[in-house]
Amino acid sequence: MSLAITIDGKPATAQAGQTVLDVCRQNGVVLPTLCFLEGLTTVGACRLCLVELEGSPKLFPACTTPVTAGMKVRTDTERLKEYRRMTMELFFAERNHICSVCVANGACELQNMAYAVGMTKVRFPYLYQECSLDGSQRIYNMDHNRCILCTRCVRVCDEVEGAHVWDVRGRGYESRIISDFNQPWGESQTCTDCGKCVDVCPVGALWHKGSVQGKMVKDPAFISDLIAKKKFNKI
Repeated sequence: MSLAITIDGKPATAQAGQTVLDVCRQNGVVLPTLCFLEGLTTVGACRLCLVELEGSPKLFPACTTPVTAGMKVRTDTERLKEYRRMTMELFFAERNHICSVCVANGACELQNMAYAVGMTKVRFPYLYQECSLDGSQRIYNMDHNRCILCTRCVRVCDEVEGAHVWDVRGRGYESRIISDFNQPWGESQTCTDCGKCVDVCPVGALWHKGSVQGKMVKDPAFISDLIAKKKFNKI
């Protein structure tokens, strides 16, 4: 069933069951995202895709908000721009992101998003958390200093690989991604060494051993390719 909505004052047509983010992308409206990845369930974790809906004082995550008939969406107000810059600053202040020595430097979604939202400084005090690096896995490393808790690794391992190695423990800034029951990744009995978590990680938190500064190349789009193949095989 087609639904008529408005995005930034322009009419758009949506289908029942679509999210605001779906319709925005179909109509060429770019919304910043970090936790969202086509092919994985949506969780609304990063809060970068927030939009305004006429008639409500609240802000809504576009990736988890279903469209309704007559909905009027605003995506580019000064209020939203400020919220997005603030969110990016909080990401950088929470952990220890040092781009110049990161394997993902130049190919990092967090870095690219900071440029996109116009972040020029961090107004909040850095927490300088003591975050560990897990190098126990034979092929890959995990550095919690660079993790942004987008949970892409958790979801791809569960929903695509079917291993469910990863999960989240703790609350707030003490939250950490853990393997199995909070044991070293290299001791995991469920990990298949597939590397899907590494490919979908938007930052330098997960990377191949042997990768050097600025040389890590990831391919999160492989999930879309898998979905396309599955659809083709069903025809």
